[in-house]
Amino acid sequence: MHGTMQDWPLVVHKIIDHAAIYHAGREVVSLACEGHVHRSTWAEVRGRARRVVAALQGLGVQPGDRVATLAWNTWRHVESWYGISGAGAVAHTINPRLFEEQITYIANHAEDRVLFFDLTFIKLVEKLAPQFKTIEHYVLLTDRAHMPADTSLNLLCYEDLLAAHDEAEWVAVPETAPAGLCYTSGTTGNPKGVQYSHRSNVLHAMAACATDTFGMSAKTTVLPVAPMYHANAWSIPYTAACAGAKLVMNGPNFDPPTLHKLIVDEGVDLALAVPTIWLGMMQYLEKTGQGLGKLDRTAIGGSAVPRAMIEAYDKLGVKVLQLWGMTEMSPLGTVGVGLPETDSMPYEQQLDIRIKQGRGIFGVEMKIVDDEGRELPRDGKAFGRLLVRGPWIVGSYFKGDGASAFEDGWFDTGDVATLDPLGYMQIVDRAKDVIKSGGEWVSSIDLENVAVGAPGVAEACVIGVHHPKWDERPLLLVVPKEGAEVTKDSVLAYLDGRIAKWWTPDDVLVVPSLPHTATGKLLKTALREQYKDYKLPTA
Repeated sequence: MHGTMQDWPLVVHKIIDHAAIYHAGREVVSLACEGHVHRSTWAEVRGRARRVVAALQGLGVQPGDRVATLAWNTWRHVESWYGISGAGAVAHTINPRLFEEQITYIANHAEDRVLFFDLTFIKLVEKLAPQFKTIEHYVLLTDRAHMPADTSLNLLCYEDLLAAHDEAEWVAVPETAPAGLCYTSGTTGNPKGVQYSHRSNVLHAMAACATDTFGMSAKTTVLPVAPMYHANAWSIPYTAACAGAKLVMNGPNFDPPTLHKLIVDEGVDLALAVPTIWLGMMQYLEKTGQGLGKLDRTAIGGSAVPRAMIEAYDKLGVKVLQLWGMTEMSPLGTVGVGLPETDSMPYEQQLDIRIKQGRGIFGVEMKIVDDEGRELPRDGKAFGRLLVRGPWIVGSYFKGDGASAFEDGWFDTGDVATLDPLGYMQIVDRAKDVIKSGGEWVSSIDLENVAVGAPGVAEACVIGVHHPKWDERPLLLVVPKEGAEVTKDSVLAYLDGRIAKWWTPDDVLVVPSLPHTATGKLLKTALREQYKDYKLPTA
């Protein structure tokens, strides 16, 4: 027996249809790669996305084919994104910050047939095109006036392509059909593909609109600094359309002055980015003495948010929502919203909660288990491997890669975490990053978050280094703020009393910079390799 409700498929084009009908004039603002500010609307985005459908059909693209994008967050990228999935094809967002070998690998692994790309990537695409095995058409996301005069590529002009076609109907596909493809950043081994379905994208977008998630509405002006190639810009191009929010995009610009001007000029009240972006913004605001206009909420994910950063933005009147998720989770898993129980706590105790990664949102189930797979208590003390499941969480990797990450319907995140009685989850470490010292574990994340609060410290990273007695001990690397004087002694003096004595790093090195992954996370694999033979003064 079935219920008597209509069978209304959860397909991605329903989102942009809703935005175009009920929020037709709401703005979509972009900093274009050509250098100007471009203004569009949800109605225009929908109309042009349907021209993308017709253009792809003219190029012979069939439902299920992969169509790649190598592009920043702009109106053209959003149009092509909706148009690709609206044609029944799969929008494969490629991360341009990956190593060239990885870009080639994933384009060939995905068997992409068409590549849409921005002006800034012409030289990169020219270099890699001979290695792409399946790409038949190269579409440059620009107008005729900005097409290059001299290139080895047989290019199609995006604006010419759209002008040559009328709007087409959306291609009917089941809600379980693939809509998007995103590869992990691949810090070890080859990147693995996560293929999102129409259903998973729509459910995730609806959940992301909720009050205890992003709390978005038609009154919201949102800036996703997180790129669309980084787990769908955390779903914001979908979620903003669902809510009818004004969408503001920074294109290829990630520098604090440009982002600050965009936030103030466009009246942004919600912005989303990784901690390194907000760290740079903090330093910019300290230098200039400026505020952040109407911005009152920022969602930060990608890596743990230091306590000092939460406090600094509180003083500016900007509430930090800490997020946790993964490419494999579309990406949302937890959001650091308050509860009546936490909002009534003294401020310092609230911070103790807010430095955690947040509470699981509806649609995400979590548990922690020991090495034998036994579930551990949710007491905020026991820590174990974090497993998740839900309707927008990967059930298998594209083409069957990485099968060992799945256990009886659960996805092993690779994180070590705690769960407390109020439902807040805290990442203790990546399983591969936790420091095992004398049979005890040192959380590199917790240590980093304290160290970054030391005077003059801009960024901190902790890795485990071999020790003949304790197996591993922490080595702390710190990057000073511009013009600041930071020493080993000053950092250790700051840490004294703020961490357990046995967590105290055996050495502190002041370095000019730290390596990061393509998604802005600290690249600890490279640092462990660099310091694998480092001799600690205590050894």
